[in-house]
Amino acid sequence: MSDQFDNNNPRSPETFNNTALAADANNKLKTFCWIAYILLGLGFITSGLLAFAPIAAIILIYIKRSDAAGTIYAAHFDWMLSTFFWGLLWVVLSYIFIFVLIGWVTLAAALIWVLYRLIRGIVALVDNRAP
Repeated sequence: MSDQFDNNNPRSPETFNNTALAADANNKLKTFCWIAYILLGLGFITSGLLAFAPIAAIILIYIKRSDAAGTIYAAHFDWMLSTFFWGLLWVVLSYIFIFVLIGWVTLAAALIWVLYRLIRGIVALVDNRAP
């Protein structure tokens, strides 16, 4: 029997094709992660004036989340979702408490926290690791 068609043989065509397909899928997921980080960052930089950008990122994340299961990109998607929703919560609470003046402090803390999480996620993506 020839080694050419043995699936356990790393040189067989089936093994090569499976590896190439997995690498292609990972590259696509990494591209989607970049797009989501850019959209979230765009919403952050414009202070919500381009509110469609983070909303589009969240929709993209929810669409691609099941494809990323079991990869480091699933951790990135979870990281971005928690950053968005916790950041949104703290910004809304800060706007409510602005009248008591503590809102300015919590708003500044929330914005710094979101910026930190975006940067940490991007650095981890560049290093090909989970955030």
